[in-house]
Amino acid sequence: MAIIFLSFLAIILFIIVVKGEAMISKDIEVNKAKMKKIFKGSSDLLLYAFDTSCNTKALVAYIECLVDRNGLYNDLVKPLIKDLKSPYEILKTVPIAGAREVYDMDTITKEMLVGSAVLFVDTLDTAYLFELGKWERRSIEEPGNERVIKGPKEGFVEDISVNKGLIRRRIRNPNLVFEDYIVGTQTNTNVSLVYLADRVNSSVLDEVRERLNKINVDAILDASYIEQIIKDSPKSLIPTVGYTEKPDVAAGKILEGRIAIISDVSPMVLTIPKIFIENFQTSEDYYTIPKYATYLRTIRIFSLLMAVTLPGILVALKTYHQEMLPTSLLMSMASGREGVPFTALVEALFMLIFLEIIKESSIRTPSSIGRAVTVVSGLVLGQTAVQAGLVGPIMVIAIAASGISEYIFASLKEMIVLYRFIILLLGGTLGLFGVICGIIIIITHLVSVRSFGVPYMYPIAPYDKEGMKDFIIRSPLDKMTYLPRNISNKKERMRNE
Repeated sequence: MAIIFLSFLAIILFIIVVKGEAMISKDIEVNKAKMKKIFKGSSDLLLYAFDTSCNTKALVAYIECLVDRNGLYNDLVKPLIKDLKSPYEILKTVPIAGAREVYDMDTITKEMLVGSAVLFVDTLDTAYLFELGKWERRSIEEPGNERVIKGPKEGFVEDISVNKGLIRRRIRNPNLVFEDYIVGTQTNTNVSLVYLADRVNSSVLDEVRERLNKINVDAILDASYIEQIIKDSPKSLIPTVGYTEKPDVAAGKILEGRIAIISDVSPMVLTIPKIFIENFQTSEDYYTIPKYATYLRTIRIFSLLMAVTLPGILVALKTYHQEMLPTSLLMSMASGREGVPFTALVEALFMLIFLEIIKESSIRTPSSIGRAVTVVSGLVLGQTAVQAGLVGPIMVIAIAASGISEYIFASLKEMIVLYRFIILLLGGTLGLFGVICGIIIIITHLVSVRSFGVPYMYPIAPYDKEGMKDFIIRSPLDKMTYLPRNISNKKERMRNE
């Protein structure tokens, strides 16, 4: 019994000590010591003590780089020094919106880390929080990865509040909802779900909430961290979570019933669910005439096929199916390969690996010499390699065409690069039979994939007549009267209700 009593007493003492540490003291010197202990004496924690006009001592604590100093002095400190009549009239004296009382150190710590200043007053066991956050942010400009000739040029930035405003500015609707989360045990990153309450599919929304709540990682440094954790089929190369840096694209997807995920310190906004045809759609498709948009989508589909299969088909034809080539072309290819010591498969692998090296070097090198590296590498890869007899000119053309086509699909980069190698190996070992088998396997996989319960190949599989109006053929805007069946709320299919 004595052991049980002592254990119970120890637990009570521990709770008292822990609670005491979290409580606010009436002595500002004690609070000052607690703040230093919480932030481990960090040099960017600033503690400023002063006397108010009612002869009461006060202490302001804030993180140096997160607070607007001019606003801190003019809106908080100055009124307290000149106009405060009683320590109980803090909120009446200080004209700062969002000011409130707090009663524990845990809340104070969290708020200070997002740009709030805290005020401790002698003789009071409460504190006051003031939203005075201000930090350097990048100006709104056109994103480099989604440039358009016709249409809005604004892009998201690394500030979640600015990004929320960019979406709210385009969807001025009370049904637009922002749900805030804190993700990352160490970084405590602000993340927000964005959707239209009357159009979102409730089952998809519940699934997204569940996956977000299950995230248990140290850090969320970019929205791509969230994408990797919540995506369907994480081992698949198929991207089942969309992303964009353009507010008009995000707004358009939200209006269709999708959910957007905004992460602080990231200019990339995720969109859920994602379907395959989105890879061929751009925002400019909706700002131009339907026939031209349809033509561009057809070109993009052809480019994807060429990016993935062209090297494999060429190697298969050169190695196993020479009889399928026109005689003049066959003779030209034979003369071009004269003196080349490698097989067609090894030749193509060599060219593709060198192409990947060029892409990486041009991206990682400083911008001032990046173009020079690309030009020099292109000359070495093309003209010099052909003259040296290492590769044939036809192979250079095929690899260059495949590489150029890849840049049309930023969201499919990983899939294209790896599938291209797979198709190439199949073509080099099994001929066109291997290429066709590889394509069938890829298509089968695409049909089987789902994005948060939505079939990835919608509106083909399953077929939706209304959804086909915005597939390869883009119908006029006034003809697209229905929302996507498998994406939006099934009870609200009409766009103009």
